[in-house]
Amino acid sequence: MIHPSAIVDPSAALADDVVIGPWCTVGPGVALETGVHLVSHVVVQQDTTVGARTVIHPFAVIGGDPQHNGYRGEPVRLEIGSDNSIREHCTFNRGTPQGTGVTRVGSHGLFMTGAHVGHDAVVGDHVVMANSATLGGHARIGDKVFLGGLCAVHQNGRVGQGAIVGGLAAVTRDVIPYGSAWGNHARLHGLNLIGLKRKGYGKDAVRRLLAAYRDLFEGQEVFADRLDRVEAAYADLPEIMEIVAFIRTDAKRPLCLPGE
Repeated sequence: MIHPSAIVDPSAALADDVVIGPWCTVGPGVALETGVHLVSHVVVQQDTTVGARTVIHPFAVIGGDPQHNGYRGEPVRLEIGSDNSIREHCTFNRGTPQGTGVTRVGSHGLFMTGAHVGHDAVVGDHVVMANSATLGGHARIGDKVFLGGLCAVHQNGRVGQGAIVGGLAAVTRDVIPYGSAWGNHARLHGLNLIGLKRKGYGKDAVRRLLAAYRDLFEGQEVFADRLDRVEAAYADLPEIMEIVAFIRTDAKRPLCLPGE
């Protein structure tokens, strides 16, 4: 179902039930999987895979060249998972040869108007990026993250699974899994309690997570000693072990902390 005004490159691979609306452009090396719907005026530039049942709204530019001074037209890709809603004016760029060469976006995401995913970024499943939220190159966003409107995650920044970042926040330091960060520059203000409750965590579970959070971020010892103590004391809490692993995985990166 391709509108007569749409332009589709002969090399594009389209599932039989793809819908391409008026004035869309689908470039070379593009693959649109089953149930994909390009509403109208959508550009899927090149070398991009769009997963099943993803809907892309007008004036989005998907699979554009990376915004990188060193890019010279080398073959690089964008891979988008299934069941995403990509709203008006979103921009998702392909990777760079200097990076992984691939920008990856997961499944079941909601990307509101004007959201931007920079080159070589990795975005998990069930992510919400509110209006004009921005990811710099190489950013890594975990599953079930909420990024508020007009917030920006710095290049190479990490936001762990289940975290929430408030609107207008400038995220220059990594945000722990399940954390709640906001402000300019963003500071850690506790755990994402609303998100935890929505995921079915009971009061006792939340209390233990909060106790571990306080032991880690509000204790008097050196942070490295607190991290060791929390790892030993809360070994039965997978969420806390995920926070510990997140911190240890890239210990040289600056971490978003309370009160900084």
